[in-house]
Amino acid sequence: MFNSIRGIITEKLADGIRLLDGGLEWDIAVPAIDIGQLPPAGEPGRVFTWLYHREDQMKLFGFAGERRRTTFLELLKVEGIGPRGALKIMGGISQEQLEQALDAGDLARLEAVPGLGKKTAQKMILALKGKLAREPAPSQPAGPWGELVEALAEMGYDKRTAAEAVARAEEALDPGITGADREKFLFREAIVYLSGQ
Repeated sequence: MFNSIRGIITEKLADGIRLLDGGLEWDIAVPAIDIGQLPPAGEPGRVFTWLYHREDQMKLFGFAGERRRTTFLELLKVEGIGPRGALKIMGGISQEQLEQALDAGDLARLEAVPGLGKKTAQKMILALKGKLAREPAPSQPAGPWGELVEALAEMGYDKRTAAEAVARAEEALDPGITGADREKFLFREAIVYLSGQ
């Protein structure tokens, strides 16, 4: 399945965008906040996508970044939230505010999101508290082993935990190990650490 689509944003709508890619124009449902984060109409842009497919319906959903798409997919795991509901929730609260409200169990803040009732907000807190990974602060760059962390994340490990595992492995690194052997050592040691979690 495709991960993202690059092309020219031809139109921004209230509930999505249209994006032209190689002669094919995509109609993509996008949260309102993400629409504002994407380049203006007429400019090239990249949208991270997810395809909703049922016997009687197909709909393409898009997001300004992978983190936003991950949040959408996590919301779909909550009982009573479908794709359109998740899109509406994400359009009514910023990523940071959503993460803070879930982590703090702030029911009142979640209920303030248009279309989000008390019961669904409670289910969200129960299902997602502490599960939406926050981006590292700007003062904490990915470092020289960013690709290694990404590889571990692709294997299913939480990105923050993977970064911690690589950092721990680096502490045990023999200065005499160089080149590709360094990366192999770090990868192996990080896996050992992650397996023990």
